[in-house]
Amino acid sequence: MSLHRLTLAGLLAAALAPALTTVAEPILTIQQGAESRELTLAEIERSEAARVTMRHFEGPEGTFDGVWLEDFLADQGLDEAGRLRFIAIDDYTTFLTPHDRQERDYMLATRLDGEPLRPDQLGPLMLVVPADAEAVLEGEAPMSQWIWAIREIQAR
Repeated sequence: MSLHRLTLAGLLAAALAPALTTVAEPILTIQQGAESRELTLAEIERSEAARVTMRHFEGPEGTFDGVWLEDFLADQGLDEAGRLRFIAIDDYTTFLTPHDRQERDYMLATRLDGEPLRPDQLGPLMLVVPADAEAVLEGEAPMSQWIWAIREIQAR
């Protein structure tokens, strides 16, 4: 295949594939004030499990596994944060306040059909609102706080 025929997702997948070979390698950076730490998939998945079958508006479809965001934040000591900033691999950013988190149940998706989310599936992590999946697909709910290919969470 010639380089000009590769998609951006394909290039990203190829670039990141070696970094996602095991659940023991860091995939997420947590930044809280001056403290920074890296988490592996296995460490993230220690929080209470979540599962939903849905279609993501960007394409991936099936059974997504992950953790409920509130449980994950509590386990990481971030549940009192006044604002969370989620940063994707491409530097796209979205913010959540405590009010946002009270309004909806967010899921930090880590797997699709039992396998770790690959870059071409919008992985390694994505933030979704399972209850809004159908409404987002139909254009009736905002998708602005959904984010994928998450690499960092900053808490303030």
